[in-house]
Amino acid sequence: MSLIPDIVSYKDELTKIRRDIHMHPELCFDEHRTSALVAEQLQSYGIEVSRGIAKTGVVGSLRVGSGKRAIGLRADMDALPLHEKNDFEHRSRNEGRMHACGHDGHTTILLGAARYLAKTRNFDGTVHFIFQPAEEGGGGGKVMVEEGLFERFPVDAVYGLHNTPRYPVGKFFTRPGPAMAASASFDLFVSGRGAHAARPESGLDPVVAAAHIITGLQTVVSRNVSPFDTAVVSITQVHAGHAYNIIPEDVRICGNCRAYTTPVMDCIEDSIRRIAENTAAAHGSKTRLDFRRGYPPLINHARETGIACDAAALVVGEANVDRNGAPRMASEDFSFMLEARPGAFIFLGNGDAEGSCDVHNPHYDFNDEILSVGASYFARLVEMTMPKQSR
Repeated sequence: MSLIPDIVSYKDELTKIRRDIHMHPELCFDEHRTSALVAEQLQSYGIEVSRGIAKTGVVGSLRVGSGKRAIGLRADMDALPLHEKNDFEHRSRNEGRMHACGHDGHTTILLGAARYLAKTRNFDGTVHFIFQPAEEGGGGGKVMVEEGLFERFPVDAVYGLHNTPRYPVGKFFTRPGPAMAASASFDLFVSGRGAHAARPESGLDPVVAAAHIITGLQTVVSRNVSPFDTAVVSITQVHAGHAYNIIPEDVRICGNCRAYTTPVMDCIEDSIRRIAENTAAAHGSKTRLDFRRGYPPLINHARETGIACDAAALVVGEANVDRNGAPRMASEDFSFMLEARPGAFIFLGNGDAEGSCDVHNPHYDFNDEILSVGASYFARLVEMTMPKQSR
C-alpha cells in the first residue's frame, strides 16, 4: 500500500479521536458532542467551519488557489440504539447506544484527510468536508440537501465511504449504477369481527386471513418481479390478540422491502396491496396498507465511480480495487446527495480476521488499522481531481 506518510504519522492521534467518539455514541440529530468535537478539530486545522445545518451537521470548507472546481467529502456521525457487548476500554459509556456501524471511524477518517489537506494544500480548488447527522433511519442526508447544503456549499461532485467487515484490509470495492438498495417498511392491518374462540362462526377471523396473506406475499418477488431484477420482501412481525379464548378483531403484519430501482419498489407496493385486499376479501375481511418509502436506491455515477476507483488504486494498488463489486441490499441515505449531485460511494475493507462480525452487531468495532487507508484515499481523491497548477 502507498499510504500517505503524514497521515500515517498521526495514526495514534486519529485512533484516540475514533475511540473517544466510540465511547460517547449519540443518536439521530442528537450528535451534539460529536459535532462539537468535529468543529473543534477542523478549526484547529485552520479550516472554516459552518454548523447547524440539519441541526447537528458540520461542514468544513478549505479553499486553496484560484481553481473553480469544488468537491464534497461526506462522513456520517450517528450511532445506533443498541447495547454494546464489548468489554474493551473504549466501549460505549452511553447505555443503550453504540457505534455499531463504524460512523465513528468514518468521521475520524474524514478528519484525518482534512488535517493533511489543510497542512499540505497540495490542490487547487475547494473541498467541503461534510459531517452528516442521522444516517441511521433519520434521513440526515435528505435534510441537509433540503436545507440547502449544495446551494451553500456548491460542489461538482460528492464522495462517500463505508467500511465493510469481513472484507480484507487494504481492499476497496464499488460499482457504477445501483450500489445499494432502496428501502421501505410497511404495516398491513387486517380487520375482521371478534368472537369467542368456541364460536368462530359468529365472527370473521382475521388471523386466518392474515396467514393466507403472509403466504401470498411470498409470491411478490417470485411471481411479480422480473428474474433480472433483485428484490426482497420480508415479513418481520405479526401482532394479534391477547387471550387464548378470544378471536381478535384485528391483525397487524409488519415487513421490510428492498429493491435497486424505484419501478421495482412501485411493483412491490402495488403487489402487496393487491394480494392483501383480494385475499382478505376472500375471507370476508378488510385490509389497510401503510407503505412507507425509506431511502432511495444509491446510484453511483459512472464517471465519478471511475475517479473514486482511480484514487483508491493510488493508495492500495489497482489489484486491490474491485471496480464492479456486488451491489448490497442495505440502504444508505448518501443516496439523497447522489440524487442532487454527481458522485460515488465506495466500500473499504474493515478486516476479515476470524470472529469478525458484521455491522449492527453488539460485538462490532471499527478497525483502527484502516483509518490511514481511508484518510489517504480521500486525500488522494482531492489531489487527483483538483491538481495544483504548475507555475
